[in-house]
Amino acid sequence: MLIAIPDLLSADEVTRVRGIIDAAEWVDGNVTSGEQSMLAKRNEQLPEGSPAHREAGAIILDALARSALFVAAALPLKVFPPLFNRYAGGQAFGAHVDSAIRIQRGSDFRIRSDLSMTLFLEHPDDYVGGDLVIEDTFGEKKVKLGAGHAILYPSSSVHRVEPVTQGTRVASFFWIQSMVRDDNARRILFEMDQGVQGAATALGQGDPSVIALTGVYHNLLRRWADA
Repeated sequence: MLIAIPDLLSADEVTRVRGIIDAAEWVDGNVTSGEQSMLAKRNEQLPEGSPAHREAGAIILDALARSALFVAAALPLKVFPPLFNRYAGGQAFGAHVDSAIRIQRGSDFRIRSDLSMTLFLEHPDDYVGGDLVIEDTFGEKKVKLGAGHAILYPSSSVHRVEPVTQGTRVASFFWIQSMVRDDNARRILFEMDQGVQGAATALGQGDPSVIALTGVYHNLLRRWADA
């Protein structure tokens, strides 16, 4: 399931994040690569644990916490502290699958990567190439969103970043461990949540049908969630 999260960051927040990370020192992106990714990855990355990484990441974590759409789609249990990368001059990231377990450097914090998220931090007209290409059962999906918009997708999917031939592609990326491990179960819960919200808008929160559907949603969540 691919879910776009529009306006995760406001324009002002994008400006704040870019001001922090653009002034920082960047390093080879392979500092966080697994064995498979190292063969395919060519980009730069903000050093994990640096002051700029922590400050900019905190802005994104605050935005995630207030995004009802993100919470409904991801049902997050843990979120890996957001990382930042940039591509220019033909840099790309070939086809790969994200590592199943992500460990934060210098700590015992670790998550199972159920979901991956890319938050775009550059206007799409300001660079050429750089599409995020995600493979699913319906073929390849190309994603290139506006600054402040994000895409959520299964970490188990094969995906890549196309070469950036002009300009610079800047983004944040990170992983989520969901309370609901199974992608199909998360999809059912998300679709039911959206249906309940629509029914509540049309009929009112106190309508018996809305109350009944809300109960079904939470009973399914109890069945499938680990929290």
